[in-house]
Amino acid sequence: MDRFVWTSGLLEINETLVIQQRGVRIYDGEEKIKFDAGTLLLSTHRLIWRDQKNHECCMAIPLSQIVFIEEQAAGIGKSAKIVVHLHPAPANKELGPFQGSKNSYIKLSFKEHGQIEFYRRLSEEMTQRRWENIPVSRSLQTNRGPQPGRIRAVGIVGIERKLEEKRKETDKNISEAFEDLSKLMIKAKEMVELSKSIANKIKEKQGDITEDETIRFKSYLLSMGIANPVTRETYGSGTQYHMQLAKQLAGILQAPLEERGGIMSLTEVYCLVNRARGMELLSPEDLVNACKMLEALKLPLRLRVFDSGVMVIELQSHKEEEMVASALETVSEKGSLTSEEFAKLVGMSVLLAKERLLLAEKMGHLCRDDSVEGLRFYPNLFMTQS
Repeated sequence: MDRFVWTSGLLEINETLVIQQRGVRIYDGEEKIKFDAGTLLLSTHRLIWRDQKNHECCMAIPLSQIVFIEEQAAGIGKSAKIVVHLHPAPANKELGPFQGSKNSYIKLSFKEHGQIEFYRRLSEEMTQRRWENIPVSRSLQTNRGPQPGRIRAVGIVGIERKLEEKRKETDKNISEAFEDLSKLMIKAKEMVELSKSIANKIKEKQGDITEDETIRFKSYLLSMGIANPVTRETYGSGTQYHMQLAKQLAGILQAPLEERGGIMSLTEVYCLVNRARGMELLSPEDLVNACKMLEALKLPLRLRVFDSGVMVIELQSHKEEEMVASALETVSEKGSLTSEEFAKLVGMSVLLAKERLLLAEKMGHLCRDDSVEGLRFYPNLFMTQS
C-alpha cells in the first residue's frame, strides 16, 4: 500500500481512461484496510481508486510500479480478486495513505463483479506499456499545490482530449466495418459466379447426373444465392422494378413450388427468396407488389388470397378441384382429421393444410365439429352418400 500516492483523480494531459468499476475493495497483501468501497479506474498511466462516499479520498499508483498481475477466483462468501505485484516504493515517492508496508502486493476485490473485463484491459495496458510512449505532462505533475483553477483547467483539457480520441476510435471502427463489408460483397459475387457455373454444368450433363445428385446440387445453389438479383439500384423504385422482380420470382420459385405440391404460403416464399438473395434483402411490401403482377405478366405463377386473408403463391397449373378432391380422399380414409393431423399426412404447413380443409368445406365436401378439443373435419355424408 505504500506505493499509492494521493491524487485529485483528474486525468492529466496525454492520459486516457480505459475502464472503471464500482464496488472495489483494496487489501494490503492479505490484510483488510479502511479502503473498502470505491471506484477503481484504469487509465493508460495509472490505477486510480476513489472512495464512493468521500470523493476527496482519491489515490493512485503508476502502472510502471506493477511487476505482474494474476487472477484469484471467487470462493464461498468471497469475491473474485486481482492480485497486483509491485516494485519497491521509490525513495522520492510523494505523500500517500501509507508511508511503509511489509507487503509487496495488493489485492483488488470486486464485490460488484466486472473483474474479468478489468483484468483483460489491465493486461493489455501492461503489454502495450503506453505510459512509456506517451508520457504525461511533467509541468502538471509538479503543480499539485492548492491551485484549484489550474487543476480544473487540466480536467477539462483531459476530458476534451479523451472525447477526441473516442471520436477518432469510432471513425476508425466504422471505416474497418465498411472495409469488411466490401470484402464480404466481393466474396458473395464470387460465390454467385460459382453457382452460375455449377448450374450450367448441370444443364450440360443432365443425363450423367442422377436425380438425387441434381437435388443436392440445387440445394447448394439455393444456399449460394441468386445470380444478379433485381435491385432498386438497377431498376429504380417504380413499376419497372416490381415487374422485373416478378419475372425473377417466377424463375426461382417454380421448382420449389413443384416440389411442394404447387402451393406455398407467402411467408415461406419470403424466407426462401431472401435466403437466396443474400445481402440484397427484399422487403415484404416489395414482395407483395411483385407477386400481384405475376398473373398480369402471364407468368406460370399467381398470387392467391384466401377468405381468411392468408396469401399464397401457386402454380397456374394448380387445380382447385384436384386439391379439394385430394383433401376429401385423405379425410375419408382417416374418418376425421384436424388441420395438424392433415398437415403431417400430406407434408405441408399447418396454415396451408387448414386453408385446404376450409376450401373443401366451403365447396360442401367436408363438414366440421368445432368443440373444446379443437376444429375437426369430417366427410359430408349428405354429399357422398345418396
